[in-house]
Amino acid sequence: MRASRRILAVVITWLVVCLSGFAAAQPSDEVVAERVLGPQWKQLSRRAGMIFGGTVLSVEAPNGATDRTSTGAPPTVQLRFRVDQPIAGVEPGQVLTIHEWSGAWSMHRPMSSGQHVLLFLYPPSRLGLTSPVAGPLGQIALDSSGMYVAKNELRVRQVRFLGPEKKIDAQGTSVVQLERAIRRAREE
Repeated sequence: MRASRRILAVVITWLVVCLSGFAAAQPSDEVVAERVLGPQWKQLSRRAGMIFGGTVLSVEAPNGATDRTSTGAPPTVQLRFRVDQPIAGVEPGQVLTIHEWSGAWSMHRPMSSGQHVLLFLYPPSRLGLTSPVAGPLGQIALDSSGMYVAKNELRVRQVRFLGPEKKIDAQGTSVVQLERAIRRAREE
């Protein structure tokens, strides 16, 4: 009986050590958010009126830019998204149509139908226009499943924020993990 208790105590100790080592090896949501979104990720999260992971349904460039400017309205790009992962200001499954000033559109990576993205959008202006918060920083490419940050996106952000000498291991960063950090930052 005594030997079986000893064995049980050794097994439990071993499990605790293994599990605590696993937990220590997993970076916190906030650390991952900073690695993926950059050092200003909390401000990015708080300034956004809408945050979601979604699929680009359509992109319509301004056809009659001269017609719109003659009416006093700025030329815009119209984008339609299906909200797959709502975080703030949107509902799941919602089809969202936004209008972005074509000048702002040209300052970040173009989006195309079928692409999966994580977007941080400013609240709509008086003219009904919005754009990603901080330009390209508010637009994160996701993989084809829409559940994880795209591998090439991590490399681009690594160079931009950390410099080439510091490597990050954020492969497999899920939108759900970023969502937890973003929600906490918005509650602070």
